[in-house]
Amino acid sequence: MTCPICGKAMVPRYRPFCSRRCADIDLGKWVSESYRVPSHDPEDMAEAAEAADIEAQKPH
Repeated sequence: MTCPICGKAMVPRYRPFCSRRCADIDLGKWVSESYRVPSHDPEDMAEAAEAADIEAQKPH
């Protein structure tokens, strides 16, 4: 098994990571909301659809 952050071999003490550093990086992504769990709440889905429509209308 490899570390999901850097790809090095997993270390049992920090499973599934290779080090405390990679575990902390992952925690930071959760805290900053870089990772998100999909919601099935209709309000959340409507907000996401609206945001996508607004983004699609922006000139690229």
